[in-house]
Amino acid sequence: MDDSGGPIRGLRVEHITKSFPGVLACRDISLSVNAGEVLALVGENGAGKTTLMNILMGLYQSDEGQMFINDSPVRFQSPNDAIAAGMGMVHQQYMLVPNMTVLENVALGYRQAWNPARLDYSRVRARIDEISGHYGLPVDPNAYIWQLSVGEQQRVELVKTLCLGARFLILDEPTSALTPQETDELIALLKRMAAELSIIFISHKLNEVKALSDKVTILRRGEVVFQGNTADHSPQDIAALMTGHEVELPRRTENPAAGETVLDIRNLCVKSDRGFLALDRFNLAVKSGEIMGLAGVSGNGQRELAEAINGLRKAESGEIIFFGTNIENKSSAFVIRHGMGYIPEERNTEGIVPSFSIKENLILKDTDAAAFSRRGFLRQKAINENAETLRREFDIRSPNTQAAAGSLSGGNIQKVILARELKRNPRFLVAVYPTRGLDMGAAEFIHKQLLAKCREGYGIFLISEELEEIMNLSDRIAVIFKGQIQRVLKAGEANRRNLGILMAGVKDESAL
Repeated sequence: MDDSGGPIRGLRVEHITKSFPGVLACRDISLSVNAGEVLALVGENGAGKTTLMNILMGLYQSDEGQMFINDSPVRFQSPNDAIAAGMGMVHQQYMLVPNMTVLENVALGYRQAWNPARLDYSRVRARIDEISGHYGLPVDPNAYIWQLSVGEQQRVELVKTLCLGARFLILDEPTSALTPQETDELIALLKRMAAELSIIFISHKLNEVKALSDKVTILRRGEVVFQGNTADHSPQDIAALMTGHEVELPRRTENPAAGETVLDIRNLCVKSDRGFLALDRFNLAVKSGEIMGLAGVSGNGQRELAEAINGLRKAESGEIIFFGTNIENKSSAFVIRHGMGYIPEERNTEGIVPSFSIKENLILKDTDAAAFSRRGFLRQKAINENAETLRREFDIRSPNTQAAAGSLSGGNIQKVILARELKRNPRFLVAVYPTRGLDMGAAEFIHKQLLAKCREGYGIFLISEELEEIMNLSDRIAVIFKGQIQRVLKAGEANRRNLGILMAGVKDESAL
């Protein structure tokens, strides 16, 4: 199965230090993972986990320290060096070319299929089939990446990495886009793979850390604060070590205010990128002062629904009544002016402009507002003051607000988006996967912000695949399957079992 040779004895790093302008990302980090072992690497967003892994993959060069593979010192000048040594990484932000097929994406790095005359696609296809069959990772080699759901893209990344001969596998938040059922399947898969590979598993989901890993290393602000056997510590222990304080995710305990219906979606039909109806006569109503949760397996119309509501995708038919106005097929600017707030699914590509500074991203929707511009010129002092206020209020961890937003960790990018959307005081908020890939401390902060706004009378439409998040925050929970609502449950009626059954498309009352 392995295109690279040699038995695995282990991977070790000693005293790794890496700094960027104004930030010490990693300080004197040492860790090891042995053959047939799963090491969990955990810490808050911005703790240095991804920076350390990028050093292991040759994307960054460490300032100090050394790395050993099978007790031999190595130093990678590029990702090609790391891949040749048997390193492989599935990044949190997938390294795929959207307008190319699965086959073409794998072929880009599978140099064994390259020859002077032509690229041997038949050999690439055979390798994909071999890996898919061996590990139980079905993919369609002919599908374009842009057509795939986030979960399907992650599977492609995993297949691609294994096709290139990875013996040391790094997984950065591999379950952040998966449903509970898919997560269970992935954990079972990784347990089987650990017999052939050494695995470093980066995750904020501590129940998964407990279920999968043998050892755990905890980083806080770029330093190792704990290393030990996972079995000896509870998720609560690990969370406290990560953050430096006890963490408890808040729950919605108040009875919702009996508000008016402010978002009324009627018989909405919307096509997917592939041309079929992702939403088929979809109906749902959300009231002011309530959190309506939408649960469902990825790819059942959630993305299309959020985009249609926010003027980013054309509807074929139906109505979206927002505070009495039909906003179906209106522009996103029109929807924003009418009081819609939006936390999008893809924070890096839809939520921010990565090359813009933090302070610029915080006013993206308000560049023509009197508070930030005058006679066509931006008021830099007001923009700076706004950014500093929001940085403190939302605990955005960055040396300054002039830094590019794309340089922030995922949790801090999400805080930038949340700060921008909530500070505008919208009348309603659509939050899509608001804590995907975030540590428990960041999730705790965001959940508290959402609950506070709901108490102020906001209507919130929460789209999530995290059933615990849905059940903790929602007043009512709608379950979507193949573009239609299966059922709407009161929060007290919902549990993982009946939600899972409805998410699978079963409507039979006796099965719930």
